[in-house]
Amino acid sequence: MARHHQHIGRRGLLAAAAVAIGAVLAPVAAQAAPAAPPVEAAGTSGVVRALDRAAHPLRSTEPGRGTADLRALGAMIGDAKVVGLGEATHGSHEFFAMKERVFRHLVEEKGFTTFALELSWSAGLRIDDYLQTGRGGDARSVAKAALADSPWDREEFVSLIEWMRDYNRHHPDRTVHFMGDDIGAPSLDDAFFARITDYVRRTDPQALARLDALYTGLRPIDDAFAYLGRPLAERRRLAAQARQALDLVGGLRGSDPEAAAWAEQNARSVAQTATFLSLDPGDATTLPEFERFRDEVMAQNVTWWQRRTGGKVLLSAHNDHVGRLAGDPALYPRTQGAYLNDTMGRDYLPIGFTFYQGSLLSKDAALGGPWKKFTEGPPTPDMSEYTLDQVRHRDFYLDVRTAPAAARAWLSGTRPVRTYGTQYPYPPGNVALGTSFDVLVHLHDVREADRTP
Repeated sequence: MARHHQHIGRRGLLAAAAVAIGAVLAPVAAQAAPAAPPVEAAGTSGVVRALDRAAHPLRSTEPGRGTADLRALGAMIGDAKVVGLGEATHGSHEFFAMKERVFRHLVEEKGFTTFALELSWSAGLRIDDYLQTGRGGDARSVAKAALADSPWDREEFVSLIEWMRDYNRHHPDRTVHFMGDDIGAPSLDDAFFARITDYVRRTDPQALARLDALYTGLRPIDDAFAYLGRPLAERRRLAAQARQALDLVGGLRGSDPEAAAWAEQNARSVAQTATFLSLDPGDATTLPEFERFRDEVMAQNVTWWQRRTGGKVLLSAHNDHVGRLAGDPALYPRTQGAYLNDTMGRDYLPIGFTFYQGSLLSKDAALGGPWKKFTEGPPTPDMSEYTLDQVRHRDFYLDVRTAPAAARAWLSGTRPVRTYGTQYPYPPGNVALGTSFDVLVHLHDVREADRTP
């Protein structure tokens, strides 16, 4: 139970329900799952030489400093329609800055149009509305409202949103978009529900009374903690009503197929959130199923967006979501990356991050409390980062699929790897990097992300 408690605090900040579940579980020290025996090839020195041959030096993680060193990365990405770009922590500057740098490059050189984040669907729409219209304030105020108290309430994401808005001003015929693929926080407010009810009012006014009845008790969901305080039977009844509302909206035959598709997807988001919030916080055995449900929903939302818009997507999330495997498969039995791999095949390409040492922002309590700076020293010799840092380049990336045989064999071994979210300290995950990711980025040193004022 304690292990579940800390995982939920670590991953679930943006899925407020998941965090709330963690609040009722006993806080006992978490234990990492034992790693399978690692697969070694030709000794450590041979592995490092093989990794050296595969590695491409990364000159900078900062956006706006030229992209010649990213050309090989573009070739690795090829024609992929969705690229998952992970992060080993939810609070280090270099991971966040690199996301903007890579996204800019993919927009300008490979025609990508969407930045997707491990953030609620409703919050993503709020940011995208600003990107398309400029309404709602400036980038900082919009970011603060949509990202408040999340791991991404940071200057690095203000910078990303500013760049995206500026790009749209200069490219009105080919704008970029921001989407949130997650469920939960910050809220499904009245304005979000109006996206659905206004469509029904225009399309079939007689159906509006039925929709309003189905959403009674559901809207707004502006405090997931309070919502979880309702009786379980009530929450399950409301989840069933939300699914009935989705069926109602999806069954309408309006004259505007585009408007119909978006109204149905917004209704789907309500149903997803209500279903997620129908879990029983007192039953820790249900947590793996709900974490599986969350990752499946994130994958479904990304797939829907990509197919609906036809554009290419850079998907930003923790390594344990974009990869095909999680560091703790007992709690995360199936990842967003695994679902995307199933539905998209080679059109999905996951990129993982590792780091040798540095600092991050996190929390020392699973729930509540301030974000703090924590520092990680060098890894132990049994960890993947220890060997990766012996490559001659300080920062580098490599294509796991085309690496020399000795490197591929080593990367296929399951070893401890750092994986931090909203909980610190936290035991390493155990992942075969070469199975989880197609491309790997390793950084020697990272620092904590920049807090917003």
